[in-house]
Amino acid sequence: MKIRNALTIDLEYWYSPELVRGFVVGNKDDLIMEMTKPMLGILDEFGVSATFFVLGEVAKKHPELVEEVYERGHEIGSHAYSHKTLYELGKDKFENEINLSVQLLQHIIKEKPIGFRAPSFSVNNSTGWAFDVLEKHGFKYDSSIFPIRTKLYGVPNAPLHIYKPSADDVAKEDPNGKMIEFPMTVSEFGKRIPISGGFYLRAMPFWLSKSLLKKVNRTRAGMIYVHPWETYSKTPRLKLPVSSRFITYYGIGSALNKLKGLLKNFDFAPVREVLEL
Repeated sequence: MKIRNALTIDLEYWYSPELVRGFVVGNKDDLIMEMTKPMLGILDEFGVSATFFVLGEVAKKHPELVEEVYERGHEIGSHAYSHKTLYELGKDKFENEINLSVQLLQHIIKEKPIGFRAPSFSVNNSTGWAFDVLEKHGFKYDSSIFPIRTKLYGVPNAPLHIYKPSADDVAKEDPNGKMIEFPMTVSEFGKRIPISGGFYLRAMPFWLSKSLLKKVNRTRAGMIYVHPWETYSKTPRLKLPVSSRFITYYGIGSALNKLKGLLKNFDFAPVREVLEL
């Protein structure tokens, strides 16, 4: 029996990511409909349902898109409201965003979301208070911890498998905890190699992504994430610093085909189904 992996889509604008936000000037076309429709078509083609972590700003402006995603059989989760990191928000402003996000999504799909992903994977020990907020608002799982260290995010000593984080240390397991964490997927070859999606999926040769995910599936389910803006050839390119431009735009032209390749070779389902919630 094949292991089912979780497929997740972060439904946000092309100008939402941290590396881009400060460089957008003036009015901008969000292009969210044009970017998302091809992805929905591919998921229909392969008969795969996914979890869409929806940014509150998108839900407010495009409720019809969120409704369509839901009616096509996909799970709707929260991606907070503004795409500001939890470090920027602090606990009180984060709770305000969660409250607004839940209200918006519940109004559209007539049920509360139970899954959350923090913008820029910004859950670590400095923002562990997020679990209390999420639990208070009815969430059952989080998928925000990246068990590696980068300049932007990461909990390098976190478990690689699904676990219940401790309130005192998000890298430690608490069997009595209420919140389930489904971390981003990395493979170990002496060091931890991220294979979850995003830049890593775009930059890595497909044969390597496929091989590493197969290795992961020998012992556990994997987590793949994709943004609509990184699968769309007409995503606007801004004049970013060289490193930011590379991370943001490299491999956009190949991302959709790589997603198709994953769908051909692996079993996928929404997070709540993989967790059996």
